[in-house]
Amino acid sequence: MSDHGLILRQAALRDADSVAEIARKSRKRFLPYLPDLHTLEGDKKFYRNRVFSECHVWVLEDEQELVGFCAFREGWVDHLYLLPSHVGKTLGEALLNKAKENHRFLQLMVFQRNTRAISFYERNGFRKIKETDGSSCEEKLPDALYEWHGPP
Repeated sequence: MSDHGLILRQAALRDADSVAEIARKSRKRFLPYLPDLHTLEGDKKFYRNRVFSECHVWVLEDEQELVGFCAFREGWVDHLYLLPSHVGKTLGEALLNKAKENHRFLQLMVFQRNTRAISFYERNGFRKIKETDGSSCEEKLPDALYEWHGPP
């Protein structure tokens, strides 16, 4: 991927702390209503020990830093975040397409108040399946299940 001067590559474990920082910065900027349930160190531990062991993680990087990532596994997109300065430049689509590449079906959860992400996912072929009251997520905020079906 060179149209933005960025490299799309599979993440290595050494990228886990940067990935956690991207998620934290993005959530703080675009989801200010979310409770801050963890410290930065706690987030780094979560990404190192859980996300990187359970998911395929792909990152976008420029010459200086990682600017975004997508973590996915069979049937699920678990995380997709960009640094706030890189949102709105079709980079999220490049990351999402990496998740779609080898899957015929993907699901994800998104907070109902996250209208920007909902619009993004719907533009990229995801459809809402159901809304929940948020009782099953740690933030306890209403969310929604979306799914995508690739070509047969």
